[in-house]
Amino acid sequence: MNVAIVGAGLTGCLLACYLGRRGLDVTVYERRPDPRGGAVERGRSINLAISERGLDALRRIGLEERVMADALPMRGRMIHPVSGPLDFQRYSRDGDLAINSISRGALNNTLLDAAESAPGVKVLFGHRLTGLDPATGTMTFETEQGDVLAEAGVVLGADGSGSAVRGQLLAHGRIEESLDFLDHGYKELTIPAADGEFALDPGALHIWPRGTSMMIALPNPDRSFTCTMFWPTGGTASFASLSSPAAVERHFRARYPDVVPLAPDLADDYRHNPVGLLGTVRCAPWHADGRVGLIGDAAHAIVPFYGQGANCGFEDVVELDRCLEESGGRWERALPLFEERRRENTDAIAEMALANFVEMRDKVASPMYRLVKNVEHWLEAALPGRYLSRYALVSFSTVPYAQVRRRVRGQRRLLGTAVAAVLAGLLAAGVSALRSSGRRRGLTRR
Repeated sequence: MNVAIVGAGLTGCLLACYLGRRGLDVTVYERRPDPRGGAVERGRSINLAISERGLDALRRIGLEERVMADALPMRGRMIHPVSGPLDFQRYSRDGDLAINSISRGALNNTLLDAAESAPGVKVLFGHRLTGLDPATGTMTFETEQGDVLAEAGVVLGADGSGSAVRGQLLAHGRIEESLDFLDHGYKELTIPAADGEFALDPGALHIWPRGTSMMIALPNPDRSFTCTMFWPTGGTASFASLSSPAAVERHFRARYPDVVPLAPDLADDYRHNPVGLLGTVRCAPWHADGRVGLIGDAAHAIVPFYGQGANCGFEDVVELDRCLEESGGRWERALPLFEERRRENTDAIAEMALANFVEMRDKVASPMYRLVKNVEHWLEAALPGRYLSRYALVSFSTVPYAQVRRRVRGQRRLLGTAVAAVLAGLLAAGVSALRSSGRRRGLTRR
């Protein structure tokens, strides 16, 4: 059976590798020109944080080593306050766990190479899907040479949050969708290398938490950092409120003072890099007519605040491959089974990603947050395998997202008890110190 994958992004390319390994005839259609031969679109990279779920999917097909050659491990968060010292917060008690910074473009290129070298797989660029008949698998593509018709026994939409395949299913009345956009957008900046070296610690994910907004920075192999601002799209201190280079510089000197001397192209990047949208995409069902399916962001796009978009899409590929195996390669059974198993998990990570936005922009700088994290690390050491923080379960395990959510709800009671005990101990120590101080003062007066 011939399979069409619409979208040669991260999930589509990995899916092509898995299906090629199954001996299927796979054609990948991509609307863009080949990204390996041209310039990267300005301000649209958003570095990725590849963690265990993504690595597991790559490992199963022998791609982990190739991908990790371009990755930089980050073992914790470096918090940048407006004033005062930096605060490094490890992801694990011993600092042995890390998420991995990698350029989206570099990863996409590696996966494109792997897909094209997979047996039975070909990739066609410059093909923009404009029509799809779900009942027959007939597709219409707009190309430089004019419209092109193609047919496939199975059509899989791996074409991102703005999926043309999902749009066609919606137009044919096969699915329903909901789009929930944040009142925040994102814009990218660059901190270049300083005298050939990293200007910031390359072993950390850098965060500038500012309450209702934030900025993050991830390291690149060329020793630069890609910074991403997540700011409101309207009102004061928003993207819309800074209209001149002078205003940009004034704002950064007031809110991100340590960034200004490190980013010589700050005003130019800010003025010319686009503002991207952030939102959650939900649709149902993810399949139609036993031959058309959605996967990755095309089915369930999420906001990027847990660094799980690519990891979740890669995990989708593993699960779809497993469903194909269990269904004997029958797509009419595999596609519904895939949705049945994944929907609860993708709903869970969508919820957790939104919650992590609040944590990253507001809570990480607070003393109470640091206390809770220290207590969590203590519990992880005291109860190995039995207690793991939500972040550890999401980023450093393959425990299904929905199970993570349920497990964390139960663990919060234990964490609350432990934090209360620590606070009570600190209070008792403080009272004791005050009493001792009072007795010493009394003795001195006598």
